Amino acid sequence: MKLYLLFLLVAQIILSSENPNQDKVLHLKKVDIEINVDGTIDDIWNEADSTNDFFQLSPYYDQPVSQRTTAKVLTTEDALYCLIISYGDKENIQTTTGVLDQYGGDIVSFMIDTFGDKQSAYKFAVSAGGVRMDCRLLDDARNRDYSWDGIWFAGSKVYDWGYVVEMKIPYKSIKYDKSLTEWGLDFDRWVPVAQEDQYWCRYEQSEGQRISKFGKLIFKDFNPTVTGLNLEIYPVALSKMKYIGDNKYDFDPEAGLDIFFNPSQQLTYQLTANPDFAQIEADPFSFNISRYESYFSERRPFFTEGNEIFMPSGRQSNTGFYRPLELFYSRRIGKLLPDGQEVPLVLGTKAFGRINEWEYGGFLALTGKVEYLDEDDILQTEDRAIFGSARVKKQILDNSSVGVLFVGKQTPDNTYGVIDIDGAFRESNWQLAYQFARSIENSKGDYAGSAGLTLSTDKWLSYARTRAVGKNFDVQPVGFVPWKGTFEFVSINGPIWYYDEGYIRQMLMYTGPIIYYEDADLFTDYGWLFGFNMQLRDNWGYETNLVLVKSKDEGVQYTSYEISFSSWYNISPKWNGNLNGGYTKTYNFSRDYLAYYSWLGLEGSWRMLDEFQIGTSYDMFIEFDPDREIEDITFNARPYFSLTPVNDLNIRMYVDNVFVRSSDKMERVIVGFLFSWNFLPKSWVYFAYNEFRDRSNEYDINNNILPNRMHVTDRAGVFKVKYLYYF
Repeated sequence: MKLYLLFLLVAQIILSSENPNQDKVLHLKKVDIEINVDGTIDDIWNEADSTNDFFQLSPYYDQPVSQRTTAKVLTTEDALYCLIISYGDKENIQTTTGVLDQYGGDIVSFMIDTFGDKQSAYKFAVSAGGVRMDCRLLDDARNRDYSWDGIWFAGSKVYDWGYVVEMKIPYKSIKYDKSLTEWGLDFDRWVPVAQEDQYWCRYEQSEGQRISKFGKLIFKDFNPTVTGLNLEIYPVALSKMKYIGDNKYDFDPEAGLDIFFNPSQQLTYQLTANPDFAQIEADPFSFNISRYESYFSERRPFFTEGNEIFMPSGRQSNTGFYRPLELFYSRRIGKLLPDGQEVPLVLGTKAFGRINEWEYGGFLALTGKVEYLDEDDILQTEDRAIFGSARVKKQILDNSSVGVLFVGKQTPDNTYGVIDIDGAFRESNWQLAYQFARSIENSKGDYAGSAGLTLSTDKWLSYARTRAVGKNFDVQPVGFVPWKGTFEFVSINGPIWYYDEGYIRQMLMYTGPIIYYEDADLFTDYGWLFGFNMQLRDNWGYETNLVLVKSKDEGVQYTSYEISFSSWYNISPKWNGNLNGGYTKTYNFSRDYLAYYSWLGLEGSWRMLDEFQIGTSYDMFIEFDPDREIEDITFNARPYFSLTPVNDLNIRMYVDNVFVRSSDKMERVIVGFLFSWNFLPKSWVYFAYNEFRDRSNEYDINNNILPNRMHVTDRAGVFKVKYLYYF
């Protein structure tokens, strides 16, 4: 296996080519008048360098684009400006409001690598309707960090012949290397009527966009040197209403404070005091028959913003095949307790930045002491704790990296933590990521590691991943690594075909081995998987998998198999959906027996009007008993609507419900309502309301249990104002 990996790496290093976009250059000219960002092409734009040489990545790779696009750039002393002119028939231009994504209408993007590191970049996107979106491109554009929220401005205007977007990015809103005389640069345009993705730079269809292949934005007799206080202050006013039972409510006015401070273009400091996260929707329902806990994504802004520095290298969010061990799982901070309380987060602060090829970050949080009732209604105490993390990462070998991460938790009686060394070697079409970690629990500890290889060419795909976790490797107080005492190895390989014409755009066949050891069973599972993937040119496709494994669980040895499928339908900017399902023979740990299990899930949304969207998810989980009779079926649906009468103002409502066949009753209902208005950059008004109902035990005043019924267990409303003071 080692020789196989070495062969792949050497072959790709030999075959790796130079940047095909090295001749793609725009010169940035400085002007002395401020440009009005409104979608109107002022005369000042005649002085700008421009390009209309765009490349079609899909659906017809390397064919002439169907609609012409022109991009221009200018600068003043304080801000960078971009103009993108998109030609096309007015009746075919989608100008939807609301959330900006691939299905939100016609969109153009402007991307800049401000450190010249060929690994990270800023992306600024604007729709024809004026909706804005920004993010950070990471790991040579293999990952996206949508939690980044910059202060910038844009305007758009639709004409009979197309639409125009103007952007203004203040230099004090982004971080950059002042010593550079050129930045990496690219533009993108999404044309929904043709399902067409255009870029200024040329990329391989087997890779997609790569920052290492950006063109150049060259500064002409000018270098940005904007300095200043760069201070963002967010006073937060809160008014909470919480249901305390017996039709009684508790009203609690509070205040909080968020601070962002950029003392230099290479450093960001962030602090939050008495934060509140009530605008976040409740977690979706998770049906779990495995022996491990369910994972839920972090949604709280303080933890997601700037979190890229604390992530181990090599994460493959665009494929989902390899994920390094999550040693810093921020949901352990301010966690939800069994009785529904949250551990209070008193104070949180973090700093992150970079010096030349070094990136660094630090995190500190203080949680308060709280008493709660456990699942057996026994009074317990969650002690106050200090959480901390430190990270250093260095760019090496042009487009690779190596780093060290520490995460810790200190309570009055215990110390928990983990230290990690991780990195990634990469070129545009391959990446080898690695990670080694040691846990800390007072004086005890153990080791864990992971690695992942991804390689793709225009004819072949090879993926491999491995993970080993010591049986005493315990980072649950700070991370998410529940698979103690396990080893895993999975590899898939196969040919891939790209078609220049016809209905089929891409087809992939793959196969490979699976090895999995669990100390709990003292047995090594081994098997093989087969898969087929097809992508159609009108933006839909499907994938099927067959997995056969010799397994052992809870002393039972058996042949496990799984047949699964997934499909996605994004053929229209008005609606999209996906459908997935499967059937497997596996051990059901929730019922403690070997049996069959099946699932079916779908999601869909329909934009009835430019301002109004409806959608739902629907999942069905079927459990069989050992005699292949249906034991139970659990249904979960989450219908919602979203109304955006104007840009930056949204009203959303959802109902999450769980129905169980064996009881023939609805077992849980969550109703959520959110009003949000982004009335100024980084300034918001929120009103959130959540109501939880279930069939948990109820008692009368004499502590006698009441007949089972659906009843309110929690009801809360929050009004929140967040205002940015920007210096």
